[in-house]
Amino acid sequence: MSQTPQLAVNMVDPEPIRFLDAEGRYSPSSSAADYAAELDGVGIEEFQQWYRDMVETRAFDTESTHLQRQGQLALWVPSIGQEGCQVGLAHATEPQDHIFPAYREHTVAKVRGVNFTEMLKLFRGFTHGGWDVTDPANGNFHLYTLVLAAQTQHASGYALGQLLDAKARAASDTLDAGEQGIATGEATMVFYGDGTSSQGDANESMIFAASYQTPAVFVVQNNGWAISVPVERQSRTPLYRRALGFGIRAVQIDGNDPLAAYAVGRRFMRLAREGAGPGYIEALTYRIGAHTTSDDPTRYRETVELEAWRERDPIARLETYLRGQGVDDAFFEEVAAVADRKAKQVRDEILKMPPPDADSMFANVYSETHPRIEEQRVWLERYESSFEAEGETV
Repeated sequence: MSQTPQLAVNMVDPEPIRFLDAEGRYSPSSSAADYAAELDGVGIEEFQQWYRDMVETRAFDTESTHLQRQGQLALWVPSIGQEGCQVGLAHATEPQDHIFPAYREHTVAKVRGVNFTEMLKLFRGFTHGGWDVTDPANGNFHLYTLVLAAQTQHASGYALGQLLDAKARAASDTLDAGEQGIATGEATMVFYGDGTSSQGDANESMIFAASYQTPAVFVVQNNGWAISVPVERQSRTPLYRRALGFGIRAVQIDGNDPLAAYAVGRRFMRLAREGAGPGYIEALTYRIGAHTTSDDPTRYRETVELEAWRERDPIARLETYLRGQGVDDAFFEEVAAVADRKAKQVRDEILKMPPPDADSMFANVYSETHPRIEEQRVWLERYESSFEAEGETV
């Protein structure tokens, strides 16, 4: 019986870009040399802020899991283990940039200004949308998206708008095939996971971005598992190669190294703003916890794999680096205490928050009054009042 020949892949992948080794010592990979200059000017105070962002997010994350287990949240999506990638990329953006998340980008949300309590309102069912994206305090951080890959098309569309606005300012109305990009002064970053990379929407978005040279940067947090499906089942080659096939610059980084995430993110976002087209970053990280609080990862993951990634914890790695730079115990103790206090404060705030008015679910469906929405509003009022009428007759 003849056997099907196997596809031979001759491409040699460079080492993932890394500045900190697994223990947190400064030990750049050979692939990091081209990005080292991006860290110039980043001082110890900035690194300390990154550490604070990660620790506070993890404390909030842990408290949120407790709230869900106690029946106070409908669902929770942990991000423990992925804070390093997120904090570096978030700090690599500029205020005018726009961020389109999936549903696990809690550290990015914090850095951009979204209040943790506002985030929990979504998971508690107190809002049908989330935070106000138009409020400057929320840092152009768009709403969480539970529909896999939908945010990639939202981001591609928004980035095209940034491109068209720049063309209008330059009195240009061409969109010719093969045309180079144009400086926009702002860019769009979109986050998704390795599972989403298999969705048609994500691939269509890359085609769109490459075709029009939009100022978009795609970030794939490859955390090893699409719920219970390992990344090896989805792709026989590293995910960053997919973007290369679309003509998009793409690299693979150590996603648990915040320095690498910042350096590459800063370079790619700057190139996007300057008109050099889209970029793609595959961040190799790991989901330490469950996919969501509805998941049991012990049913499909080996303990030895989990423990190996625990040893590469991004918070521990940055702590080691900071201690090597002379940061003492007092700083780490203060950060831990503040993080614990803030997490408990969020818990208190969400538990004391009054339920929203039922009418709020109709408020922002359309920008203008819509007859179908008004019909539903009237029906709900009639339905709710029927219970009052029944009570009066008893």
